[in-house]
Amino acid sequence: MAGKLDLDPQLVARARSLAARAGQPVVDLARSHTTVSVERAVLRLAGVHGADTDGIPWVNRLVDAVRADVGLGHGVAVPVFHALAESGVEDVTVLAQKAAAGAVRFSVPSRKGELTAARRAASRAARAGLKLVDRRRAERDRLIKRYGDPKQRPWIYLIVATGDIYEDIPQAQAAARAGADIIAVIRSTGQSLLDYVPEGATREGFAGTYATQENFRLMRAALDETSRELGRYIRLTNYASGLCMPEIAALAGMERLDMMLNDSMYGILFRDINPIRTFVDQRFSRQVHARAGIVINTGEDNYLTTADAVDAAHTVTVSQLLNEYFAHEAGLEDWQLGLGHAFEINPDLPDSFRLELAHALLARELFPEAPLKWMPPTKHMTGDVFRGNLLDGFFNLAGALTGQGILLVGMMTEAVVTPWLSDRDIALQNVRYVLNGAGNLHEDFVPGPFIRGRANQVLNEAITLLERIVDDTLLDAIADGTFGIMKRPADRGKGLDGVAKQSPDYFNPVSSFLEGSA
Repeated sequence: MAGKLDLDPQLVARARSLAARAGQPVVDLARSHTTVSVERAVLRLAGVHGADTDGIPWVNRLVDAVRADVGLGHGVAVPVFHALAESGVEDVTVLAQKAAAGAVRFSVPSRKGELTAARRAASRAARAGLKLVDRRRAERDRLIKRYGDPKQRPWIYLIVATGDIYEDIPQAQAAARAGADIIAVIRSTGQSLLDYVPEGATREGFAGTYATQENFRLMRAALDETSRELGRYIRLTNYASGLCMPEIAALAGMERLDMMLNDSMYGILFRDINPIRTFVDQRFSRQVHARAGIVINTGEDNYLTTADAVDAAHTVTVSQLLNEYFAHEAGLEDWQLGLGHAFEINPDLPDSFRLELAHALLARELFPEAPLKWMPPTKHMTGDVFRGNLLDGFFNLAGALTGQGILLVGMMTEAVVTPWLSDRDIALQNVRYVLNGAGNLHEDFVPGPFIRGRANQVLNEAITLLERIVDDTLLDAIADGTFGIMKRPADRGKGLDGVAKQSPDYFNPVSSFLEGSA
């Protein structure tokens, strides 16, 4: 697709350079802070599992106990593994149980030998967790080799959301049989604001199913059965976002999920989670995703549900460039960048489809190696299912014309009801018709001056905005409502009390391995 828009390579390079300059201070901030969720993710990878009788995970209890005794600035690994050695307890989960009962006290050893021993023990445990993630990644590679990937692009991405994992499973399998390549199990409403990960299989989610390790395991096993049946590997997606982003990323790596929703600013803008908490958590979670071979999906489409899709088009491009920079810095490769954008221009606007093509093709040319995630119309779906199905057909055609990598199936019942199986069948028929008839039309599509001009206009507006962000800082831009009209100051928002500045002796064995310094 390269070259159809006549983009100036120097302008593209400048845009990336500005994104790096805007993002670097945020990376520096993330590298010098930690959060309760980062530390809980470390302990999950080190072997802590399960929950107490009230459903509070033992990792929460353990981190809370360490924090009460010595704070978070040193990291929890050294205090925990020093206490493990001192207490004679052999299992970190048992240690967590004793700590919750008040039977264990935590300290940072001052003697060099004790400090070294605690770091070594923590590193051994963390290495074992990362080896499990590595085995799961190798397992995915073997299964893809055995069953094969979908023969066509874009991959067809379909959402399941009943609230009950045992109802999600047959619906997901039916969707795969009807042509879906990727199953996304949408999360229960409000889970992103829980500062713990629920335990076990769940059946009580609202407008979605809780993201838990057991739910991940059950759905992955079910889709493996369907992969064998269909002779193609079915990918599984969930959400590594919210207050437990790092932990969910770790659980996804251990249970072989394939894609995760993981946007650098979504939680800030749409869930009012503190910006510093979010940037620290997203960097660690993306490091885990890089190790696990997971493709991330970013959330730029959400900006266009609150801001005008024409006026704010350049903010989508800016966010994509920032997401790319943050992802590369965390170790993700281009093939793992499911950068988001959406078909959200008012269809009553003259030339709306041509504008959609300009925006979609701009994203495709700016990120030629990334499997872009193309999102269907939601904001302008009225409840008229016939009009909605036609609008989804135009969305599918735009995806075919611009060579998108991941196409989320639009539902004609958007804004009416949670889709029935029959609704999904009709939506998948729409996708199949368009892709069968026009799937390779991007090879023949040559944009005219209107589309080229609009794409270049958006790129130039993105550069202007990035220049302002570099001058004012990204945190100030977020506070001013630059993205999605939401104003989110850095000193406010949920989860700020769970952020700590790293001490000079801070130690995180997982980060050490992921960054290659262990």
